[in-house]
Amino acid sequence: MKRFLATSLLTLAAAAVSLAAEKVAAPVPPAPSQFKPLVDGIDLKDGDTVVFLGDSITHQCLYTQYIEDFFYTRYPKVHIRFHNAGVGGDRAKDALTRFDEDVAAYKPKYVTILLGMNDGTYRDFDKAVFDTYQQDMSALLDKIAGIGATAVPMTPTMFDSRAKRMRNDNLEPRNTYYNGVLSLFGSWLREQAQDRGLGFVDMWSPLNDLTMATRKKTPNFTMIPDGVHPAAPGQVVMATAMLEDAFARSQCTQIVIDEKAGKLAPTANGGKISDFNAGDGVSFTFTADRLPWVLPPDAVDGYKIAHAGHHYSNERVSVRGLKPGKYDLKIDGETIGTYPAGQLAFGVELEENAKTPEYQQALKVALLNKERNDVAYHPLRDQYSQLKGKRRDLAKIDPNSPEYTAKKAEFDQWYEGQKSKVAELLAKAKDFEQQIYAANQPPAHKYEITPAP
Repeated sequence: MKRFLATSLLTLAAAAVSLAAEKVAAPVPPAPSQFKPLVDGIDLKDGDTVVFLGDSITHQCLYTQYIEDFFYTRYPKVHIRFHNAGVGGDRAKDALTRFDEDVAAYKPKYVTILLGMNDGTYRDFDKAVFDTYQQDMSALLDKIAGIGATAVPMTPTMFDSRAKRMRNDNLEPRNTYYNGVLSLFGSWLREQAQDRGLGFVDMWSPLNDLTMATRKKTPNFTMIPDGVHPAAPGQVVMATAMLEDAFARSQCTQIVIDEKAGKLAPTANGGKISDFNAGDGVSFTFTADRLPWVLPPDAVDGYKIAHAGHHYSNERVSVRGLKPGKYDLKIDGETIGTYPAGQLAFGVELEENAKTPEYQQALKVALLNKERNDVAYHPLRDQYSQLKGKRRDLAKIDPNSPEYTAKKAEFDQWYEGQKSKVAELLAKAKDFEQQIYAANQPPAHKYEITPAP
């Protein structure tokens, strides 16, 4: 992988104290001769499916949505299916219960896993709790391998005890150490990913590192207002962690106009240039292969915090050889900025320029996908949350009692209705997906760089 779980004093302290106190049972690691390489990057082709398996943080349909936005804009010709399989309150055991219908049924190529926040039970390290987590997570990894998919386990996210104190929540002193417990869970999961040769994403470190860095100037800063569930800015940081660790990272587009053989000539990455003309300025037609990664307005702060545009969606125009002075950059006749010749020579980044038609088109895609998640997928996840509650209620009744027969019949009737609702919501999500793939195809645009008046 491109980046491993950051070694921190907190991680080492949690691991050392916990494991020294009581030896935790764990799967026997492979012999050195059996070491497998980690999955370096998720390779998605037309028709592939990715399942995002998780708890309430996945149920929020935010970091998953932002990853979807990235693929819808970066690979507009590749139809990839995304299925959110998050349920609030879930532990690894709950994911095993619904695995066949909520994961295996979609025949995924990859399954990302974001669990552990609830598995740790929100208290200091407990050996029995950790043993249960290891057992259930190992079984989950086995089941994913059993359906021919590649698991991409992800560390639990950050538990922000300061945010809870700012809310005046009831917070037992031991809960201030829960973030350290989660780091230990993540460290164990990293070892499992290495032993099994899986993908791996470190969610814990980016959230903690960015929070610590920002609190040097703003002590009350948080991306996790309730201490558990990252808000949209934090979920953008999570999405960038996935892009950094598990997905192909590439530039969006690059246009370079430079002198060749005594005259200006264009080159392009991520698209094609035609109708090129050079005089006091330059003009050309550019047909991009992709769009910039643009997110809905509520995610903009996180996008800026993570420098997501520059790092993961760089859209650069460089024009060298111009006479000194200022130049207007126009796209389709509209001025989107005025820049000195020196700045144009170095390169101008456009991925966050809301005036460009590419940005506006990508924003339309993001808003369609937001509606897809709000109208179809979040209600779909609510259906699975209800299913979990119904199953738990039924499990409390003695199967040999007369009451069980009646309750089981009642459950079966409800379950048939639930499956119909799920099918309706999936159909609605597919309709949105078709709209997205109609809206995300980049057209040709006319570029002009001319001396400013």
